[in-house]
Amino acid sequence: MNTTYVPIEAPSDETDFLDGAEAHCRARGVSLTPIRRMVLAMLHCHPRGLKAYDLLERMKADKPGASPPTVYRALDFLIDQGLAHKIGRMNLFVACSQLCHQERMPGLFLVCPRCNGVTELQDESVIRALTASLAAVGHQLESQEVEIGAICPRCRELG
Repeated sequence: MNTTYVPIEAPSDETDFLDGAEAHCRARGVSLTPIRRMVLAMLHCHPRGLKAYDLLERMKADKPGASPPTVYRALDFLIDQGLAHKIGRMNLFVACSQLCHQERMPGLFLVCPRCNGVTELQDESVIRALTASLAAVGHQLESQEVEIGAICPRCRELG
């Protein structure tokens, strides 16, 4: 079984991350514009995620004319390209921790109900089993993000 647990923590090297995202976009024939790059950088620097209006407020420091559609268009692009995810239960956006999502392969997120920490679980066999089980009963996933409430190791230690 090929399982990778990826706690979404502080960024290691922002430039390398953003350069990798830009290469990912070029390979797909799309462009990581300066606004998209700025939004992705903000998400990368805030691993617990940000709400769209938090992104807007941060963006206005550099781009005073920024508006909600500016942020939402950038977020839609980043999600479409597998560079970001929306965590619906908290209405947050997070950068993809590995820039590795395949076309149509959902992301699996463990969301701690105590600290709101998010861990991205990279386990293709779990996703394949889940989608196969859903298909067997005539269902399909509603979105590309599957969220499971799970108490994180840090909160479990705290009791």
